[in-house]
Amino acid sequence: MNGESDMATKFFTNSEQNTLINKFEGVFTYNPNIQYFDALVGYFRASGYFRIRPFLDKVPKIRILVGINVDRLLAEAQREGLEFFKNYEKTKEEFIEEIRLDIQKANYDKDTEKGILQFIDDLIEKKIEVKAHPEKKIHAKVYIFRPEPFNAHTPASVITGSSNLTDAGLGYGNHYNYEFNVQLNDYDDVKFASQEFEKLWAEAINILPVDIQHIKKETYLNEDITPFELYIKLLIEYFGKNIEYDPDSIGELPQNFKKLSYQIDAVNEGFNMLLKHNGFVLADVVGLGKTVIATMVAKKFLLQNGRNNTKILVVYPPAVEKNWKNTFNYFNIDKYTKFITNGSLQKILDRHQDYWNKEEYDLIIVDEAHKFRNHTTGAFQNLQLICKSPRTTKGLIDGWQKKVILVTATPLNNKPDDIFYQIQMFQDARQSTLPIPNLTSFFAPLIEKYKKLKRFDELDVNELRNIYGKIRKNVIEPITIRRTRKDLENIPEYIKDLEEQGIKFPKVEPPKKIEYVMDQKLNELFYKTVFYLTDADKLTYARYQAIAGLTQEMQKKYYENAETISKSLAFIMKTQLVKRLESSFDAFKKSLTNFQKATNRMIEMFNNDKVLIAPDTDVNKLLDKGWSEEDIEKEIEQLSEDNPKNQIFKASDFKPEFILALKKDKKLIDELVHLWQQIDYDPKLQVFLKELKKQFLNKKNNVEGKLVIFSESKDTVDYLKLNLEKEGRKDVLAVSAENRKELYDTIVTNFDANYDKTKQVNAYNIIITTEVLAEGVNLHRSNVIVHYDTPWNATRLMQRIGRVNRIGTKADVIYNYVFYPSAQGDSQIQLNKTAFMKIQAFHTAFGEDNQVYSKHEILNEETLFNKEAIREEEDERLKYLYLLRNFRKEHKTWFDKIKKLPLKSRTGRNATAISKPELKNGTAAFLKTDKKFEFYWVNSENQASEITPIEAFKIFEADPKEKTCKLIENHHKQVAAAMQHFETLELKLVASQIAPEALGGVAQRAKKFLSELVKYAQVSEKQKQNMQKIIRLIDIGKYTNLPSEVDRLQKKKLSFNKALTEIDKIAEQYNLELYDAQKKEKKGRVETPILIVSESFE
Repeated sequence: MNGESDMATKFFTNSEQNTLINKFEGVFTYNPNIQYFDALVGYFRASGYFRIRPFLDKVPKIRILVGINVDRLLAEAQREGLEFFKNYEKTKEEFIEEIRLDIQKANYDKDTEKGILQFIDDLIEKKIEVKAHPEKKIHAKVYIFRPEPFNAHTPASVITGSSNLTDAGLGYGNHYNYEFNVQLNDYDDVKFASQEFEKLWAEAINILPVDIQHIKKETYLNEDITPFELYIKLLIEYFGKNIEYDPDSIGELPQNFKKLSYQIDAVNEGFNMLLKHNGFVLADVVGLGKTVIATMVAKKFLLQNGRNNTKILVVYPPAVEKNWKNTFNYFNIDKYTKFITNGSLQKILDRHQDYWNKEEYDLIIVDEAHKFRNHTTGAFQNLQLICKSPRTTKGLIDGWQKKVILVTATPLNNKPDDIFYQIQMFQDARQSTLPIPNLTSFFAPLIEKYKKLKRFDELDVNELRNIYGKIRKNVIEPITIRRTRKDLENIPEYIKDLEEQGIKFPKVEPPKKIEYVMDQKLNELFYKTVFYLTDADKLTYARYQAIAGLTQEMQKKYYENAETISKSLAFIMKTQLVKRLESSFDAFKKSLTNFQKATNRMIEMFNNDKVLIAPDTDVNKLLDKGWSEEDIEKEIEQLSEDNPKNQIFKASDFKPEFILALKKDKKLIDELVHLWQQIDYDPKLQVFLKELKKQFLNKKNNVEGKLVIFSESKDTVDYLKLNLEKEGRKDVLAVSAENRKELYDTIVTNFDANYDKTKQVNAYNIIITTEVLAEGVNLHRSNVIVHYDTPWNATRLMQRIGRVNRIGTKADVIYNYVFYPSAQGDSQIQLNKTAFMKIQAFHTAFGEDNQVYSKHEILNEETLFNKEAIREEEDERLKYLYLLRNFRKEHKTWFDKIKKLPLKSRTGRNATAISKPELKNGTAAFLKTDKKFEFYWVNSENQASEITPIEAFKIFEADPKEKTCKLIENHHKQVAAAMQHFETLELKLVASQIAPEALGGVAQRAKKFLSELVKYAQVSEKQKQNMQKIIRLIDIGKYTNLPSEVDRLQKKKLSFNKALTEIDKIAEQYNLELYDAQKKEKKGRVETPILIVSESFE
């Protein structure tokens, strides 16, 4: 470029080709006699130096004078009560610090790095001189080009203006600044600039080679970092605050409570999650003291938030009420707490005098949180309203959001939806604090994939693992504390705790299969029964679809969603009958007889032209109790005054096909009842009685001669007890919801190994129970558990085994027997597949530590097709954490030095020397943003792929004696490939989150309805604000059911005034006065990842 020859003005702004870098090129190219280059700059960027370095090769004298942050030094002097004066050492320190920060913030590429190193070498070799001015705040940017000699007859130039020596200031690349500069070539201008420069230069302080030599060691350019040091740095950055282990951080414990390291770790980790994510899931396996851990977290929160500022709510099933109240009392925090059973939450919303208002709570602990996984229930809605309504009294811990602890050993039941809805007690569905901000758009495709998987006969285990692997990494891990018994047995510090308490964990044997065989007659009847129960052309379950049988006019008048409700009820009944069939023939016969009776009564009511439909009472039970029809009619009339859904209908109120469906069902049911009445034998019972002596009570395996038997059916429980008594046994206890409370003490004294040894008795050795004892009670004097009928619910199966697999058992082994469904049942109802899917989902997501269902079930500890098993990762992360803690304990000085190593630190390694030839010519990198981190492996082809933390730890793992090597040629390109991969994924994620469909159809309709409504002139200012707040809450996904509530309003096509009235009710229900409608979240922003560490292999 030819300087100013074709320019009409001396000014330039970095637009088009008129950039400072091009001016430099022009001056040096067309003025080859330049002997002096002087630069006066407010900020000097070593990272920008390499852009002009090629032009300076032949210039013998280069001087750079820089300004420093004088304001900071001045403020520092004032703080110390000193008068500001030239401080030569401080000036040097300030300059060196600015250079160090510049190097750390510079782009991570080869050219930039080369330029930085060139600057350091030039300074050391005295190719350039650098000075820093100690007192003047220099804003000027002046670049002087002089020949030798310099006089009125020799060409010289000065450029001044706004450009600093940075890429943006030089006008290099796509992201340049708009600057305003001028180039002056007159002798007088250049002379004046030179004289001013000389004055300032004389006052400035020399930056000597000795000052700059150590800067490489203080930045990522340090070539002396060993592979082992980089490995420790990686672990420090990954584990963060979790490295800290302070047993005193939880305060003093009550008498009889020991400070156990695994519990202290859980408390500190959980408390950090509370602060960062407003909640966490405490999911340690059964028997590891979740109640105590949650109580300790609550106490820590109370102390840090302030005793006078804190109100706690504990929500629990009735069975564990005593345990919670006693534990909180021991820790002396019960006076700051209200306790409520999970079925009584409405009392808080009704502002019952025994409880504080929902806005007043600061911390909420929910035991057996998996009970709130279904978002369509009133219990879920009530709990979320309590958890999500803003707290009105802010304590020392800032923020208006309540903190929530979800306590459960079985947080995942059977579908991805379960986690999605449970965590919405403290996470917003479309503005979460997790690595995935929009949980709605994240879960939607995974839920759809899961549904598709269920349709296939053969279960794709790898695809199932893939679904739950994604959920685990992005959702579960950041907010879940889960330790299994194996975790505790793998960590020396944890083992020590257990040994001091004399605790050992029993081994759980894989499930043993108990099968029974049916003869041909029974086989054929079983087939026919399953066919009748499940085939769409057979039983219609019309008795349970009565409201769907009403005419459209009647449905519209009394019942919303009649079809949906009826289908759901019919499906429940179908499922119950199939389950009874699998449970015991006795239970099935009783259920079938009840079905026959209910259908006959409906037909009879139809014939009498008085069809009683009463959701608020059970008509069949009233008839069984001997109530007359007149009495039942009066009862329904009274109920209808409060709820019009309780009605007496005429036959003409129903569609003609309804009575036909009832009669069709009657015919089929009558046939089945007749055929089953002819069956007076039970092969399943016969196998049970035979195995009772052979296996279940065999003294070789059964340590105390105690047996626990579970069945989902009370009829089956009673049936088994009756038959055992016929065999002469008098030590059988049958437990159901009806007698659990009155038998509680009997259960404890006979089956709880933790009960006072002097008070234990052996009046009962066999306990047969429904699911009522699947939680909240210890039965571990027994080490043998029998599932007489396999539960369809995986959560229940986990909980059952947890009753005997507990701390305190005498047994070394737990035996687990499962009565498998017959092949006939499996072929029709796919029970094996259903149970397997549910349990596999749980194992994959949470790493359960024992097989509980099938010998063929793939546990995470086994080798999978994928190199890294998720189960293994769960164990090994703790192992690496304790390795790091021990290193700090034994090498504190070295640890502190490594901790101070700058980000971007890197090293080179020899793959052959460490026996990892597969790593040759590849690079591993650890990247991080505020919300997430990723580990990458980039192969020799520069292809980047995500790897798990454990895979990364194993790559970075190094011996302390291993020497560092030079970086490979492609190192920077490979790191760039990892960064590019990360940013590409983030872009896709952001794009999916800001798309309208990311809201979901219901939320979009609800927003549209409100947006139209708010435009009407009759809407008050307060109502407008409330509608804006509702839109805002829908946008962020604050309340799960809020969009549906608004959507229902628009579907009802209410009058304008009625719609406004309903909106006012919603405003009151959701405490809208406590929300700020204007607060907007940042959407669509892609964070640039920070490079934490990297290493390459030659």
